[in-house]
Amino acid sequence: MARSSRQQRRARRAQTQPALAGGPPPQPPAARHTAAGDSEPARRAQPQRARERRIPFAGTVHFIQEAWGELKKVEWPNQHAVVSGTAVVMIACTIVGTYLWLNDRLWQYVVHHLLLR
Repeated sequence: MARSSRQQRRARRAQTQPALAGGPPPQPPAARHTAAGDSEPARRAQPQRARERRIPFAGTVHFIQEAWGELKKVEWPNQHAVVSGTAVVMIACTIVGTYLWLNDRLWQYVVHHLLLR
């Protein structure tokens, strides 16, 4: 299945979350006043039973589901890309290692023959 385009994702997001799709920002909850005169932020309109029925480890399960969904979107490299990438890294490491070895030998000579003499 082909990936959805940016325009398709925005349209889908606009249907599910109109506030995030360029609509007006959500209004902050209104404050209610208590008998003492101080204000207390209004709670969400969530039924008491829904708040009591929390599933243990629901956050962990949700995280694993989201991570699995993201892993499905990854474009994994094929064998040719892995082999060529490995060859590039090994050649670069060889060049840098040779440079550092030669530089070390040069400074070893300078220290032993010119500074410690």
